[in-house]
Amino acid sequence: MGIGDKMENAAQKASGAAKEKVGDATDNRDLQAEGQTDKVSADAKQTGEKVKDAAKNFTDDGR
Repeated sequence: MGIGDKMENAAQKASGAAKEKVGDATDNRDLQAEGQTDKVSADAKQTGEKVKDAAKNFTDDGR
């Protein structure tokens, strides 16, 4: 996984966490849900990148 992808995913996750906290503080359910969605999306992207890296490492090892 490239460093740019890692940074992008981390930024999206941090943004989601911030939205969720602001939503909690203001009792804004829509903002809370949007923040949760952003965090889940970032986690899914991160997992996908790790799977791609593992597959690349597997094929690079000649297995």
